[in-house]
Amino acid sequence: MIRIGILGDIGSGKSYVAKNFGYPVFNADYEVGKIYKKDKKIFYKLKKVLPNYISTFPIKKQELSNAIISNKSNLKKIIKIVHSEVRKKMNFFLKKYRKRKVVILDIPLLLENNINTKKDILIFVQSKKSEITKRLKKRSNFNQKLFEKLKKIQLPVDYKRKKSKFIIKNNFTNKSVKKEIKRIKKLLNGWDNFRYRNHWSFS
Repeated sequence: MIRIGILGDIGSGKSYVAKNFGYPVFNADYEVGKIYKKDKKIFYKLKKVLPNYISTFPIKKQELSNAIISNKSNLKKIIKIVHSEVRKKMNFFLKKYRKRKVVILDIPLLLENNINTKKDILIFVQSKKSEITKRLKKRSNFNQKLFEKLKKIQLPVDYKRKKSKFIIKNNFTNKSVKKEIKRIKKLLNGWDNFRYRNHWSFS
């Protein structure tokens, strides 16, 4: 099985790129959303460490946002509790699709939480900062303070770019993204022939 990890800045279009590969995708943000809605065990754990913010089940994202903005240590508390459950779900996903040739890992803190392995193929989604900012501000739930807190726990974008085997330049059009994906999939078909080569980039 080839594991592909999707990297990039917040709002760069990582999930959009991931689903367009056509392979099974593990979307960590989606799984976290389900945990907040359905997992009472996680609710009680979060309520215990954040009693002033978490009140009722299902867990409300606004309450979590308030906790994070209020105190930077609260984000670490949330990650510590939720991360272990997300990892379990990822392992279940990998077991379920163990016979598939390729799977996609769409996990925002893939490198930060050491979820990746040395054999993973990392793909960096590169987008213009001005375009990212414009798109983020269009989101109804966008919060600048929360955004800044989340940015601080992530590794620098340049580091992620250098660690990646491939770069997809996303200008937020269907055509450009699918063209880049098609090139990479073509190379993946013969991955064993160039598995240990250096950085690959497509313009």
